[in-house]
Amino acid sequence: MNNPTDKPQSIATKPSPSSSHSVSWVLKLTIGLIGMFAFLQIYSIQAVLPVMMVDFAATEVQAGMIVGATVMAIAIMSPFLGMLSDAVGRKSFVVGALLFLAIPTFLIAQSSSIGWVGLWRFMQGLSVPGITVVTIAYIGEEFEGRAVTELMSFYVSGSVFGGFMGRFLLGHLHELIGWRHGYYVMTAITLLGAVWVGKMLPSSRHFVPNPNFRSAIQTLGEHVTNRYVVTSCLLGACVLFSLVGCFTFINLHLTDEPYQLTTGALANIFAVYLLGVIITPLSTSLLRRFGSARTVRVAIVISMVGVLLTLVTPLWGVVIGLAIMSSGVFITQSATISYIAVNVKKGRSLASGLYYLGYYSGGTLGAWLCGMAYARGQWSMTVGLLVIVQILALIIASVGMVKTTVQSK
Repeated sequence: MNNPTDKPQSIATKPSPSSSHSVSWVLKLTIGLIGMFAFLQIYSIQAVLPVMMVDFAATEVQAGMIVGATVMAIAIMSPFLGMLSDAVGRKSFVVGALLFLAIPTFLIAQSSSIGWVGLWRFMQGLSVPGITVVTIAYIGEEFEGRAVTELMSFYVSGSVFGGFMGRFLLGHLHELIGWRHGYYVMTAITLLGAVWVGKMLPSSRHFVPNPNFRSAIQTLGEHVTNRYVVTSCLLGACVLFSLVGCFTFINLHLTDEPYQLTTGALANIFAVYLLGVIITPLSTSLLRRFGSARTVRVAIVISMVGVLLTLVTPLWGVVIGLAIMSSGVFITQSATISYIAVNVKKGRSLASGLYYLGYYSGGTLGAWLCGMAYARGQWSMTVGLLVIVQILALIIASVGMVKTTVQSK
């Protein structure tokens, strides 16, 4: 039974479409920008990873761990910031998290060793769940039906675009002004993002504070036995394992023989992420027609094919493989997030936090284990590990996901 203090998440108090914020283009843009600013910093370092390895005399495993440091912090903080947001609020939390994110981004430019880079990368990750987890909860509370899936697709598209822009900007900024000054530019962009969100994101209308810690613990206990939540968490772990492992160590592969790409050329390779900006909104129609379970299974197979294609020698073949692989991952992520938003009615912020705990734990493992695989067997062994994880994801989706369709009202 629902706890009385959880009224904003209960079906009885779910706002009707007429009482929700209208889904204007400004709101869609703002939600998309929140996703972009959240993910702008997380993977930007991948574009300059080969340069940092030389500057700091770092190994492949150390390189993987400075990517994984941010991911690990996000995994640790996601459930806690979800519970804190349930007590404090939504919009102020998002704006505050963006402001905090700018501080370690600035300090990365001051780093004198790989250890300091790892520390500031970890600090970046502490703030990200205050953006991602809380935004998903905000959308779930303020909207319903088609509006939820539409805004969620804009959020995921924004996060995909942010993942691309972070890598693209820092890669080219390094060639122009060096990676240290590049991080100063990234700091300024993050501060501008906080100002935009503070002015343009509507305040919550349907949020009711729930500072009852005992209730949060009870909800946590329900979530860890909830099939929807557990399956989504496991799928999320496999998704980010694949994405982090692939797009971290493909950089080392492409700076080696026979490619020998520069940081600018590596940044251009990440343009394949832009396919996700187009594909993710289109995945909404797939979800409505086929449901989350079928959509996820097909997307995982697509991703697996893309990973295997990166084993070909021509650069254009590798790029096509990355495009196919990332497209499958983005569809899987969008379907999984919508799966939670539609099926979980109580403690949404906490459910989102648990999802991101699983999601980013997978990313941390991907950075570490794929680093070990690359050190032992270069790119071919890394691909083998990625395929094993995707097979595991296919089994999880086939066994664990209940066949549901997204409401179209």
